[in-house]
Amino acid sequence: MTDAREVSAHPLRKRAQWCSVALGAAGAGLAGVRAVYAGGLLDVWVAVGLLFALLGIVCLYAATTRVSADAHGLHTRTLLRRRHIPWSGIADLRTYIQYGRNQQVHRVSVLLRDGRTRRLPLPLSASSGDRPAFDAELDALRAMHRRYGAPESGHVPVISNRAAGRGTAVPALLCVLLLAGAGLAAWLVPVVGAEKEAWTSAVPCTTGTPPAERAECLSTQHAVIARAEVSRGKQSSWLYFADGRPLERLGVSREGARGFHAGDEVELTVWRHRVRVVTAEHHVWREHFTGAGEAAVIAALCALGAGYPGARLLLHRRGRRLPDDEVLPSALPFAGALAGTAVWLLPFCYVHPMGPAGSPTALVWAAAGAPATLGMFAWAWRATRIRTPGTPAAGTGVPARERREKGDVFLAARFLEHTDYNPNGFGTHIVLGDGPPAVTPHPGPGRFAARRIPVERLSVTGVRRVRGSDGDTVARSWHIAELDDAGEPVRLAAAPADLTRILQELEAGRRTAPAVEPGPSV
Repeated sequence: MTDAREVSAHPLRKRAQWCSVALGAAGAGLAGVRAVYAGGLLDVWVAVGLLFALLGIVCLYAATTRVSADAHGLHTRTLLRRRHIPWSGIADLRTYIQYGRNQQVHRVSVLLRDGRTRRLPLPLSASSGDRPAFDAELDALRAMHRRYGAPESGHVPVISNRAAGRGTAVPALLCVLLLAGAGLAAWLVPVVGAEKEAWTSAVPCTTGTPPAERAECLSTQHAVIARAEVSRGKQSSWLYFADGRPLERLGVSREGARGFHAGDEVELTVWRHRVRVVTAEHHVWREHFTGAGEAAVIAALCALGAGYPGARLLLHRRGRRLPDDEVLPSALPFAGALAGTAVWLLPFCYVHPMGPAGSPTALVWAAAGAPATLGMFAWAWRATRIRTPGTPAAGTGVPARERREKGDVFLAARFLEHTDYNPNGFGTHIVLGDGPPAVTPHPGPGRFAARRIPVERLSVTGVRRVRGSDGDTVARSWHIAELDDAGEPVRLAAAPADLTRILQELEAGRRTAPAVEPGPSV
């Protein structure tokens, strides 16, 4: 495949797509005939035909898509356009992962020399069964790129949702929307506060109240309930009045509607031209007025919610110098800081929606909470710093002889390849101490089911941060040690401090182990 002069990527399930195109054409014909003979578009068969026609257009677009590569570059052809990208303008070919609800779609992303990216329509993989064909076509495209271009990386970069090269449009949009919601809620705080205060201070109307001021006082009317309609879910419940007087119906809460029955004589309290209270002999319904404290809490929640996508944008900015496929630190420490801030900020906003305003209690409350928030965000900033990996120097750390005297130590670590000492990736920990280093499927105690690591065959070739190709099983904060196992590449993942200790133990064991002839791993 690497010696081919041209590489072509074709859509999967091509026959099924053309069958769908034919079905769409039949649907379009059906819609046209029914529209003519039925005398309009308001027909069930017309709608069905148009639906099949739309499906046919989508399948036609997919069936006519082509991607090919030759000595001159990449060529893409779709139903609407054609594009040519020369090899000299391509910096790298990567795997881009799109995440759905229940599946992952792998596509090819083209990194251009000017920093822009293009996602190819083909090849793509939407299931595990499509992955071998996708990997083979991507390898063929990368082989053509190595022959006629100059790729920047020697491995296949994988752009996952945790990678530094992932776009920031979604978190940026979400942050802007939440901040806009926080600003709107904050603007409404004095408005709803003033309305609730006016309702609380309203007095009954008197005979001498001028007509222009009767909207601001409480007037009463009598009515009879015709029936009460209790809705399901979040829909409004309704009270219907006999003879439609003084109004036909009134929207109330579900609990409010359950307390009234047909024939109940009620008294209606009207304020600002709306019924606010319905009073019966055995039940009373009052309209809920949103207070300033509730609006302030909503504004604070929106602002705190905007903090998480904002933290993701901040981490993306801090990792701007990282390769696109390296994994960024998790934003969960910032989420913890936001949750800790909500513990004191939300009650404060509810009790003091307009701010401290000179209240000693409010001032003490804010003075105690603000430093706590600063401390939590400082901790989150430090916890999400990007640690640069490096191969540990020989002779550093605790000597192996002193560690063996303290007994076995189990460290969370994982070999990412199948080897004779890690069959089928069963190992989750590495044990150091009283015996030789070994891989175990448990955190101890004891060396049950442990498999000895052949330290005499292993040598460290480099230590790096986690990439998108390392999979989702590796924690973001871990580092990857690239090892040479008698000529076979092996990756070992662990937390930075644990990885340093493991590599020191492996190096010490390799120096003391008897020399053996190198051989391939089983």
